[in-house]
Amino acid sequence: MNHPALFKPIQVGNLALANRIVVAPMCQYSAVEGCMTDWHFVHLGQFMLSGAALLTIEATAVLPEGRISYADTGLWNDETEAAMRRVLEGIRNCFDMPIGIQLAHAGRKASTDVPWKGGDQLPPGDAHGWQTVAPSAIPFESSDHPPTALTIEDMTRIRDAFAAAATRADRLGIQLIQLHAAHGYLLHQFLSPLSNQREDEYGGTLENRMRFPLEVFDAVRAVFPAEKPVSVRLSATDWVAGGWDVEQSIIFARELEKRGCSAIHISSGGLHPAQEIPVGPSYQVPLARAVKAAVKMPVVAVGLITSYEQAEAIIGTGDADMIALARTMLYDPRWPWHAAAALGAQIKAPKQYLRCQPRQHGNLFAATP
Repeated sequence: MNHPALFKPIQVGNLALANRIVVAPMCQYSAVEGCMTDWHFVHLGQFMLSGAALLTIEATAVLPEGRISYADTGLWNDETEAAMRRVLEGIRNCFDMPIGIQLAHAGRKASTDVPWKGGDQLPPGDAHGWQTVAPSAIPFESSDHPPTALTIEDMTRIRDAFAAAATRADRLGIQLIQLHAAHGYLLHQFLSPLSNQREDEYGGTLENRMRFPLEVFDAVRAVFPAEKPVSVRLSATDWVAGGWDVEQSIIFARELEKRGCSAIHISSGGLHPAQEIPVGPSYQVPLARAVKAAVKMPVVAVGLITSYEQAEAIIGTGDADMIALARTMLYDPRWPWHAAAALGAQIKAPKQYLRCQPRQHGNLFAATP
């Protein structure tokens, strides 16, 4: 057997991962009052059998008003925790893949309809809408209902909600937390000067704009067990002149690493409607490469990674330590199997599925216990 870089094990903090393939968090807009449903059992269960190294639960709101939409998953009370426990207990009975969770607050991009109904923001008076909050009272779209600028007391409540959700995640046996500081959501809104125009100690300079996201990280790191990793997903650029950029991202990543961050997942965009993104295969990999050159913690690349050779090249050349797949996994939930077959690697598969191994790939599967 060959030993492709994509299938070499890696450590993220104390968490041992079998290969470099991560199932990225994917919002399903299928929760009820923040509670996971049977859809999540089916959706997440298929990825537990995929052969990837880590499954990441979708953006999970730490407060009801932090949801992107009224149908988002949450982890803010006993009911949402119990619903998530039911799903996790069921899928863990099938396979032993490590599970992480992305904790999030949508800020000014909250209170939207579900994507298949247009995804537009819903005003506070709508049955499914509410008043949004943000660092400054600047809407994402000019047509949106303006958010309310957060007070220091509001920010303390949100910070504490992140920590409380992290405590619940630990009780659920979740092995990794990813804080969502990307795609224009609340922590990203604090980082970018385009959305953060505060005049207090949380706005203005880079140090001030990083302050609240770093406080949230510290609060989560303090309550999540030391042996379990906390990571961050970051938009490395707004793709807008005068906004958040790679140079600021490197400084932020270094600060996170100093505070015990175990990995950083590099994405981009989502903060401003004027963004101009050069979309194409591996278009975000140069951003991951730039951050990787500045830190020692593992760096995850994402964005239009679809082919096996492409993924192998990203890891093999050292552009990133891992790749994260979202839409690719929706389209092909067995992508890691097929990548292993194409690259000449071996991958774990359920014993119930061993008989499907193609003859030309006779040593593809390693059975689970």
